Amino acid sequence: MKLVIATKNKNKISEIRDIMRTISGLEILSIADFGDIPDVVEDGTTFRENAQKKAAATAKYTGLAALSDDSGLMIDALHGEPGVFSARYGGTGLTDADRNLLVLKKMENIPNDKRTARFICVIAIAMPNGTIHYAEGNCEGLIIHEQRGTEGFGYDPIFLLPYKNKTMAELTLAEKNTISHRARALAKASEILATIGA
Repeated sequence: MKLVIATKNKNKISEIRDIMRTISGLEILSIADFGDIPDVVEDGTTFRENAQKKAAATAKYTGLAALSDDSGLMIDALHGEPGVFSARYGGTGLTDADRNLLVLKKMENIPNDKRTARFICVIAIAMPNGTIHYAEGNCEGLIIHEQRGTEGFGYDPIFLLPYKNKTMAELTLAEKNTISHRARALAKASEILATIGA
């Protein structure tokens, strides 16, 4: 079975390939393998809407099963921000480090016991016949006061896993791929793929 990952984000593709490598008969492709596939505007109001939109459009364009995730950071003290806008929080042109600094600035007066947050990932698997399957995962943590670690991407350097006393960016890829929101959603997605022919 061929599965197209509906992203150009090399970090995401690497994580997905690593987690799904044990599925027998599954060939993982990315939209980069299909030339000038049209971009999908992520204008949904929820992670689920955005994941569904990207997966459905990719399946329709390629004629193959397609997997898309939409994920982000939800911070309780910021009323769920950055949420679905995680990848473009603060506007276009910002780097991951810039976005982390923006979050830290907004939270500079928030006490430690109020810095709870979670990463959320919703995966949509769209089949060429229009059927769509969903899987979700989350990971609870705290927002620390500075960036720590050089692994990972996005908000990983400011997201602390209290039980490990490490940020996501201080974990190896192998460690992250056992506990992250995306890993948990992908584990469920792998079970779905196994039942539909992978």
